[in-house]
Amino acid sequence: MRWPVSLLLVTLLGLVQGLSSIGSRLLVVVEESSEKAKYSTFWSDLEDRGYKLTFDSPKNDKLALFQHGERAFDHILLLPPKSKGLGPALTSKLLLQFINQNGNILLTLSADSPTPTSISSLLLELDIHLPPDRDSLVVDHFNYDTASASEKHDVLLLPQRSRLRTDVKNYFGGDGTIAFPRAVAQQLGNSSPLLAPVLRAKGTAYSYNPKDEAEVVEDPFAVGEQISLVSSIQARNSARFTVFGSAEALENKWMDGKVKGVDGKDSKTANREFAKQITAWTFMELGVLKVGRVEHHLSSITGDSAGNDSVAQLGYLNPSIYRVKNDVTFNIEISEYSYDHLSPLKVDASDALQLEFTMLSPYYRLDLIPISQTLNSTIFSSTFKLPDQHGIFSFRVNYKRPFLTNVDIKREVTVRHFAHDEWPRSWEISAGWVWIAGIWVTIAGWLAFVGIWLWSEPAYEQSKGKKMQ
Repeated sequence: MRWPVSLLLVTLLGLVQGLSSIGSRLLVVVEESSEKAKYSTFWSDLEDRGYKLTFDSPKNDKLALFQHGERAFDHILLLPPKSKGLGPALTSKLLLQFINQNGNILLTLSADSPTPTSISSLLLELDIHLPPDRDSLVVDHFNYDTASASEKHDVLLLPQRSRLRTDVKNYFGGDGTIAFPRAVAQQLGNSSPLLAPVLRAKGTAYSYNPKDEAEVVEDPFAVGEQISLVSSIQARNSARFTVFGSAEALENKWMDGKVKGVDGKDSKTANREFAKQITAWTFMELGVLKVGRVEHHLSSITGDSAGNDSVAQLGYLNPSIYRVKNDVTFNIEISEYSYDHLSPLKVDASDALQLEFTMLSPYYRLDLIPISQTLNSTIFSSTFKLPDQHGIFSFRVNYKRPFLTNVDIKREVTVRHFAHDEWPRSWEISAGWVWIAGIWVTIAGWLAFVGIWLWSEPAYEQSKGKKMQ
């Protein structure tokens, strides 16, 4: 009963907070109220999923991201402003503080609107680079919408992405075509392991300034798959920040519009589904891992069965002290939050969820094997023998993958040496039988010698008379 009760509590917590695992308060920063009508389908989809939208202008002096030291909103959606700045309430320092307090941000860019200095500074801190020319956009002469961009080729047609890596779950996949008009190129640095591209341009795309009248672009900002059109970063506290390179792609006309490729084929855009995937991941409806019970205990291995069928628990759960060379079992319960419910976590065959048994460095790094599933969670387990080393050790599960919230669980235990009465007796050690035999042979030889010596005492003759003087 212990496992279902813990999962019930986590499930109730998720239901209280709505679809997002951290809350539903969404601040939409739009400079002009007339711009809201262009995205009415997008707003309607967000409200249907349970979000409470608050529209505000960056020019509003009363706008504040924090109240009494706490976040006033759970998420922020920034639309491109017409002016050069976002005001005192949306400086790069305050946006970073919002992320540090577990807030999520979706930033949209547009080639028609210059990127504010505060946003450029924030992106540089996150190792995301924008073109130095603020009017630059991405074009592709081989993958564009011939109906709306027959001359400028600035409405890119892109397939929904495949996996980033074989061991990474794809939350942004599909079979549709994404229309990406007037996109701003982003280039990701190599120094941050927290960055991940969501949507890249094709190999024939490049970024340039349309005001440049030269027929040949000599030194483009980025070309081909160097261009990231949608980029994501997940902070160490699992807060999420997404840069969406084309705000126009969220407009009503592209949500369920029709486009025509270079090959002349008409197709329906998948922008609406892609926008749902992006917002769901950014606002923590997808890829959120929940840890339930974490247990460890002394074990007895009773057979050769696979998995934990041959393992029996000894003693109570989560003891604070073990002995060297004890058999120990570690169990952890993990769920994955998906839109509005918790589901069992499934680890890909090319990936591994691992347990580290560490002192200063890992003594063991073992794969955690799924042994059972509930309706909402998977229970992973590993049984192993403790090392022949006493000290302070930690059970640690450190699971960090792109697009998944970080799991870093640590439980400290003491490992003691053998007590004086726990060492195996000498006759139980086969290598000591020779020495034990030598001792008994020596004792038997000494007793034999003493017996023979006493038995073979020489006889003395008695004198026949007294000695006369």
